[in-house]
Amino acid sequence: MHPALSAVVVGLFSLSCFDNAIAQSTRRVAIGPLKHNETLPYALQTVSVRAGCFPPRLRGILAYIAARTGRRPMVTSGLRGNGRSHSQHRHCAAADIRIPGVPDRTIVAIAADAPGIGGIGRYCNGIVHVDIGPKRRWTYC
Repeated sequence: MHPALSAVVVGLFSLSCFDNAIAQSTRRVAIGPLKHNETLPYALQTVSVRAGCFPPRLRGILAYIAARTGRRPMVTSGLRGNGRSHSQHRHCAAADIRIPGVPDRTIVAIAADAPGIGGIGRYCNGIVHVDIGPKRRWTYC
């Protein structure tokens, strides 16, 4: 293959991957009592993340974090059936989040001021846990 043609093909492939990444992060999801076409205050890391059951209080916490950071949190985990029996994730009352470019300690500090916040956890991989359960704090590093 001619080097110029090869460069064009690589460039087109890169653009299509970039477009797909943008489309995934700006995708609109219809859930719960949201109005039609309302944009969520968070994004989902993958389509398998289950967040459609988030109660208004948890969505409010995520919206508060988004407003304070100027970026939508990326939800890496929402409702899940496995894990500890007392996990708020099992009741769709928790979200594990990250915000690229924002330090996890900053996210924790902002979350601590969010109205209705319950638990806040910080993990070594940069993920921050927020929930609407009892007030508690932890760090697993």
